[in-house]
Amino acid sequence: MADLTESTFAAWLDRYKAAWEEGDPGAAAALFSVDAVNVETSFDEPLRGREAIRAYRNEGAALAQRDVRFSYEIAAVVGDVGLSQWHCVFTRVASGETVELDGTFRCTFDDDGLCSRFQEWWHRRTIGALPR
Repeated sequence: MADLTESTFAAWLDRYKAAWEEGDPGAAAALFSVDAVNVETSFDEPLRGREAIRAYRNEGAALAQRDVRFSYEIAAVVGDVGLSQWHCVFTRVASGETVELDGTFRCTFDDDGLCSRFQEWWHRRTIGALPR
């Protein structure tokens, strides 16, 4: 996508934010091309394809997280690539622990404005569940 701009990248990130915060794996998957590659960590096999991304978002987020709050800041847009710094806080459904993530996205877009390669680097901090 030669015409990626900061505003089109921000619009994509806003849809990503809404999908994560609302726990909507279908909306999240719709942001990616059918053959997208999602590299979550440098050491794990990437997710390949929109359906694998949807399944991951369903299992890892929609069913396992609540009270999600996501924010981002765009670092750069060059050609068809957008870079952003992001932050997310959520509560794990199973344990009640609060998880804080801080990371970076590198998103490559196709001609249809869908993400075709999604790379992320992040750090996690877990805070024990608060007594009820």
